[in-house]
Amino acid sequence: MSDLPGIVITGVSGRMGQMLAKTVQASDRARLVAAVEREGSPWIGRDLGEAMGGQANGIIVTDDPVEAFAKAQGVIDFTSPEATVAFAGLAAQARAVHVIGTTGLSEADLAKLEAAARHAVIIRAGNMSLGVNLLTRLTQKIAAALDEDWDIEIVEAHHRHKVDAPSGTALMLGEAAAQGRGKPLQELRVPAREGITGARRRGEIGFSAIRGGDIVGEHDVIFAADGERIVLRHLATDRSIFARGALRAVLWGQGKKPGQYDMVDVLGI
Repeated sequence: MSDLPGIVITGVSGRMGQMLAKTVQASDRARLVAAVEREGSPWIGRDLGEAMGGQANGIIVTDDPVEAFAKAQGVIDFTSPEATVAFAGLAAQARAVHVIGTTGLSEADLAKLEAAARHAVIIRAGNMSLGVNLLTRLTQKIAAALDEDWDIEIVEAHHRHKVDAPSGTALMLGEAAAQGRGKPLQELRVPAREGITGARRRGEIGFSAIRGGDIVGEHDVIFAADGERIVLRHLATDRSIFARGALRAVLWGQGKKPGQYDMVDVLGI
């Protein structure tokens, strides 16, 4: 049992953090060795199993990532940009595989992750599910096959508590579409439209975001031309798909050379 990779979950009190903890604990390929929460969280010092409403499991939630990472081979991190950047440096020092599902990272944040990846494996994706990553590849291929007479729109929907828009997955899909057209996304991206916007420019990639209820995640990529449309859609109904993907990623990263990877690398697609 002790030969299995030890995994730390950060932000463990959140909905995704709890799902990740349950997924790792249920796996016969990894073991949960620590759970990290922000300083001041009411979960600090509590047994994780009891905090999640179940039986005690002997893992005491901590706000000390240094100690937690030191005994781990992998860190799974769905938190905030500020926290993720700090965790990246600590995970690199511990030579632990750092799987990042955090969204809303800035260019400055990404530069810091790049620096950390010189010393350890970082696997980062806006979405960890197999279906979404297949959708990303299809989006790139279709965008490459169609000319700019085909308008591209990306529409995403998430629960009312999501704090960033567009979603990391929507941006990942936008990047794929832009790559298919051989241009950087920042040249083509158009955020949510409002007011008198004028006619659409040829080649734009538009984004729309919906927030409401408990929607786990829905993403449409629309290719629209005169007289016809192609619509690619992915619907997520259970967060466990992201947790399973993250676990697959942290296991895949064991023994890999330092650097930045994504789920396309993990899934071999």
